[in-house]
Amino acid sequence: MAENAADIEAETFNPWSVVDLVFHHLADLGLHPALGQFGDPKVAASDLLQAMGITPAPDHAGPADAGVQSNLAELRKKYMPDVE
Repeated sequence: MAENAADIEAETFNPWSVVDLVFHHLADLGLHPALGQFGDPKVAASDLLQAMGITPAPDHAGPADAGVQSNLAELRKKYMPDVE
């Protein structure tokens, strides 16, 4: 077992995958989440990952498959046209 956090290899995860997960979870609960009207959700998702000891990965990295990446790209284009 690792003695401390420095002994553990850095883990990474795509912040947009967090946004997708939370968005769908809230919608499934009957809430109406909005994307883009109140800022870039990637920033908050990145902060959450860092608070949990996980390094935010670049948009092109992570376990999300091509279908999820495509869905996220469509959502970003629709709701956040000024954010790349």
